[in-house]
Amino acid sequence: MSQDALDKLPSLQRIVSQGPQPLFATISGAHLYGFESADSDYDLRGAFVAPLDQVLRLRTPDETISILEERDGLELDWVAHDVSKFARLMTKRNGYVLEQLFSPLVVHGGPWLDELRAIGEGCVIRHLYHHYNGFASNQRKLLEGGEETVKRLLYCYRVLLTGIHALVTGSIEANLTTLNDEYGVPEIPGLIERKRSGKEKGALAEGEAESYRATLDSLQERLAKAFESSRLPDEVSSFDHLDDFVVRARMELGRG
Repeated sequence: MSQDALDKLPSLQRIVSQGPQPLFATISGAHLYGFESADSDYDLRGAFVAPLDQVLRLRTPDETISILEERDGLELDWVAHDVSKFARLMTKRNGYVLEQLFSPLVVHGGPWLDELRAIGEGCVIRHLYHHYNGFASNQRKLLEGGEETVKRLLYCYRVLLTGIHALVTGSIEANLTTLNDEYGVPEIPGLIERKRSGKEKGALAEGEAESYRATLDSLQERLAKAFESSRLPDEVSSFDHLDDFVVRARMELGRG
């Protein structure tokens, strides 16, 4: 975790504690991806446990909370799902929630997070390809449709390399520098430096985005090939363990 994140840890922990009982909270977004700028907001993501007496009522409690706080000119954004919803998303080839689960930037954790991560390994399946390919295609459309920023370009690279890495190794890695140590895309270090030393929405030079098209095409083709050759299972293997986990978390943490 960066020194800046460590300095803000008490504030991050406080905002997480404002809502229902947190199960875990991690830092996502640009800080997780390794290309935060000085003006990047803090994206806190994770899961909470809705109180048992609310879950048992006719009126279903909100399954997602969002708490926004501003401090020192930066937004601290805590978005979390109830444990049941988070668990369901884990089984739906959702790379986004798995990145949150396996983020090394932990604001609130402990044994419950450790156990959920162990169960989550059984949710890393080859059909995560569809999440990452769709996400990459959308990011590229935004890039080519006018959002020609360094950030948008880095998102394209990050999503593609995270997807390739997951299908090849079975592990979730979202930090672009770490990924590039393995896959060696020459332009990435310079782009990361531009992002980190510039503004959150720093623009690319006019026509610059086009120069990266061939590399992005090649990585998207590599992602498709990784899907075809992946030895990951087609189906989630830890559904029953996840089901039991949700019940225990509800009974133990939801009683207040």
